[in-house]
Amino acid sequence: LISSATKSLRMETEILEKKLQDAQMKLAEKDGDKEKEIQSLKRLISELEFQLTMEKSNNESFLDKLRKEIKHKSDELEKLTQEKTQLIHNLSQVQEENSLLQDTVRRECEERFELTAALGRAREQVLELRRLSGTLP
Repeated sequence: LISSATKSLRMETEILEKKLQDAQMKLAEKDGDKEKEIQSLKRLISELEFQLTMEKSNNESFLDKLRKEIKHKSDELEKLTQEKTQLIHNLSQVQEENSLLQDTVRRECEERFELTAALGRAREQVLELRRLSGTLP
């Protein structure tokens, strides 16, 4: 009876040891899988961090280019604004000069008209004098 019980306990012990070994193997396998997954996730994190760094760098570079372009456009706008102001000033001067010239031409035309009228009167007087002098001996 003792021998049979011992044999039965040994068999049960062997079965339990086998189950324990199986469980340990499964646990080791799961640990290995988890370790592989952890390594894979670490690589993914490293790649994503690298991509993020590259994106930040690209964005900073792009922003620097945009800032330079905005500065250039702002300087250009200021220069064009100054040129516009100068052109407006020049236009004003030219308009003043044009007005002065128009006034001068108008006065000269009036003077010419007066001179032409005076010349016409003088001709009439000369003709009258010639006619009168022709009748006088």
